[in-house]
Parts: sequence; structure tokens; C-alpha cells
Amino acid sequence: MYQNKITLTPKDILEKDFKIDTRGYRLKEVDQFLDVIIGDYEQFLEIISNLEKEKADLLAEIMNLKQELRNSKLSVEVANNSSRSEVTNIDIMRRLSQLEKMVYGSKNNSVDDENN
Repeated sequence: MYQNKITLTPKDILEKDFKIDTRGYRLKEVDQFLDVIIGDYEQFLEIISNLEKEKADLLAEIMNLKQELRNSKLSVEVANNSSRSEVTNIDIMRRLSQLEKMVYGSKNNSVDDENN
């Protein structure tokens, strides 16, 4: 993501040639400074890569937790409904509908996760 915004790579910096004039910079100083810059860029790229991976892991965990929360709410609702002494056809239809949502919803979410 961020790597598209970075113009220079460590290799670009390393291979950069400067023109030398009679009053030019000292090559040793320029090389030392560029070595520091290359090290920083390598660190930046590594940090960005790690953060992108962490972000993807956290998003996957969020999706799993949301699904668990939905399932828990549904289980509580089903438990509350089952504690009634009278069970009507409407209650049975609601439970069946909720179970279908759980089954087919989890299949759709797993298909979406695989596609991402």
C-alpha cells in the first residue's frame, strides 16, 4: 500500500552517480551518507511490510469475532425462546430461519474470506 508512494528504493540510492566538478563533494562523505539513507529505507520498507501483515491479520480476527458475536446473540435468543413453555409454529419458523442464516451466512463469509 505505502510502497507505491515511495519513489526511491535502496538499490536506486546505492546506484545513484553524482557528477563531479572541481568543487564537488567528497565522494567518501556522500557514500557514507547514502549508506545511512539506504539503511533507513530498508527499515521503512520492513516496517511497512510488517504493519500491512499485522493489519490483514487484525481484519481477519475482527471478522471472526463479529461472526462469533452474531452466533452468540443467536444462541442466546434461541435459548430464551426455548425456555418458554409453549412452542408455536411461529417460534419454530423463527428458529429455522435463524439457523439457515447461521449456516448459509457462515458459508458466504468463508467464501468471501477465501476470495479476499
